[in-house]
Amino acid sequence: MVVLAITLAAVAQKSLVVGTYNIRLFTTSDEQQGEIWRTRCKVICDQMNFEAPDAFGAQEVTHPQLLDMLQMLDGYDYTGVGRDDGKEAGEYSCIFYKKDRMRLLDSGTFWLSETPEQVSFGWDAACRRVCSWGKFKMRKGGLTFYFFNLHMDHIGVIARREAAKLVIERIRTIAKGAPVILTGDFNVDQTNEIFRTFSDSGILCDSYAFARQRFAENGTYIAFDPNLKTEQRIDHIFVSPRFKVEHYGILTNGYWTPTADSVDQSATANGPTELRVKQYRHRTPSDHYPVIAKLTY
Repeated sequence: MVVLAITLAAVAQKSLVVGTYNIRLFTTSDEQQGEIWRTRCKVICDQMNFEAPDAFGAQEVTHPQLLDMLQMLDGYDYTGVGRDDGKEAGEYSCIFYKKDRMRLLDSGTFWLSETPEQVSFGWDAACRRVCSWGKFKMRKGGLTFYFFNLHMDHIGVIARREAAKLVIERIRTIAKGAPVILTGDFNVDQTNEIFRTFSDSGILCDSYAFARQRFAENGTYIAFDPNLKTEQRIDHIFVSPRFKVEHYGILTNGYWTPTADSVDQSATANGPTELRVKQYRHRTPSDHYPVIAKLTY
């Protein structure tokens, strides 16, 4: 019994839950369409607090949104910088992590460009793009690993292709064979040749493909419309081959807002007579769905 308890404790200490979430930056046009950031932020943070990943990469996070999320997330800190000045301007591809579960040992950001150490546009990219990374050590079990998080360009095909090569090279240089997790909005799906730069690299595996159990009823980009269905996944979690992917999920949770006809009405004939319902509009907290992977090492 003592040996069994020790074995179970060791397994638990080497378990890791990670995620990726493009939260959609704040825009006035979204607000005018009813996609209100203060409401979306609460749903996003409630969801992450419920799932409680040890760490998750987030994309399209502006500095005011970062501050809002830090207030609502339970026990998380972050690493990362704004892409437009290396400080607070522009979108972050930041990494949120549970402060009581892991320590940040080192961190950095490089630009997805020909001059990765400088604030810069890369190749034919429409925007500046970055990859932020952190070296972490789990407080229980002592697992040390690297977490990289990126957002590749949505326009530049050359930029995506070259960025993929750059990220693989940087992972080799920075992690030096240590366990690695790579998350992000890659803006390429699982059938794209650029995706294979990562999946065929020999140092990373697609967590979807190697998951023991999956819950993925939709793809990851749905443009704020919960009625859309796609097979394409453009938000990915790659892991070192030494990680075992126990569970993989694309989480399609949403929320509801009232409409002009949101009035009490009786439920269906199969429900109790006391039950009252209302017609509300179903919304998603972002134009992307988040992805969660449960790992053991």
